[in-house]
Amino acid sequence: VQLQASGGGLVQAGGSLRLSCAASGGTFRNFHGGWFRQAPGKEREFVAGISRSGYGSASRYADSVKGRFTISRDNAKNTVYLQMNSLKPEDTAVYYCAVTQVLWAYVDNTRHYTNWGQGTQVTVSS
Repeated sequence: VQLQASGGGLVQAGGSLRLSCAASGGTFRNFHGGWFRQAPGKEREFVAGISRSGYGSASRYADSVKGRFTISRDNAKNTVYLQMNSLKPEDTAVYYCAVTQVLWAYVDNTRHYTNWGQGTQVTVSS
């Protein structure tokens, strides 16, 4: 599966952005989708995950984004979205999408993902 992330940009604190991740080359609905981010000098971290078909549309979020970010997917469009509201300067990072077929219990672990998008920069000014 090939992934193409888009939607990043520069936004003021308190603003919103919507990231998209378009998949091609595979049966997208069979994969869990994940969003991760990496700030300069820091390790890549889990942001949000959404389950594949058959898991009841389960989702999971990092504590730092709960209540502000929402992950969703449209299997007909082979796309995963990340709606980011109430953005903070500490949300500034390169955001990556990824897919995996690992057990749902491990969906927040970067090492279980082998298919990654190219990343999109999100910058939140104070």
